[in-house]
Amino acid sequence: MIRLILVGGFLVLFLVLGIPLLLFETYLSKKDRQASLRQSTAVVRWAFRVVLFFSGTDIRAEGTEHVPEGEAVLFVGNHRSYFDIISTYSLLKEPVGFVAKSEMKKIPLLRGWMERIGCLFLDRRDAKEGLKTILRAIEQVKEGTSVFIYPEGTRNRAQEPLELMEFHDGSLKIAQKAGCLVVPVAIYGSDDIFERHVPFIRRSEVHIRFGEPFRTKDIPAEYSKRQGLYLRSVIQDMLRDMTH
Repeated sequence: MIRLILVGGFLVLFLVLGIPLLLFETYLSKKDRQASLRQSTAVVRWAFRVVLFFSGTDIRAEGTEHVPEGEAVLFVGNHRSYFDIISTYSLLKEPVGFVAKSEMKKIPLLRGWMERIGCLFLDRRDAKEGLKTILRAIEQVKEGTSVFIYPEGTRNRAQEPLELMEFHDGSLKIAQKAGCLVVPVAIYGSDDIFERHVPFIRRSEVHIRFGEPFRTKDIPAEYSKRQGLYLRSVIQDMLRDMTH
């Protein structure tokens, strides 16, 4: 329970005491969006590392050499925990905006920081609004900020780590239209931190592997109309290798 108190207490203090900084970054974003993006990214990345420290989480990362430098890409990964974003974000050097569920917009201060680092909100119940979010993600990549999306659409609660849900084909439209590389990301063990024993946070080790980047035009012909299935098989193979 002590870890839950430490993590929860820190997040509350960060959001409340960070209001002046958030207001400054919001003002700066209107004058110099890139400067605000870089500064906000550094602040949030620091906060996430503090959360990982208080939760007793160790990150074992592999394949970081596969992450391109100096160019925006589309990161795609499996999703099992709230800690997926916290764990992966702490490893990435360049600004990255995550595609999050629209319900997160209801948390004012959290929403503010998410907007400052380039996060996008996806309404899964409204196809029209969902399309707008994808179009904004495409523009964001073209402007030089990477996007991280979870093609499963929601957290996977299956007990077996290799049991992935359907990967939505639309996720790769971002890379296809933006002409950027796709970096597959396999995450294992993140649900051991919190989701498997709510409300307790327990010391855990999270394994994250960045796979070799590819372009959508290089996806095998047999998957041309089922690109989500191809991506699912790639990440599933990565998880299989990580867990055996």
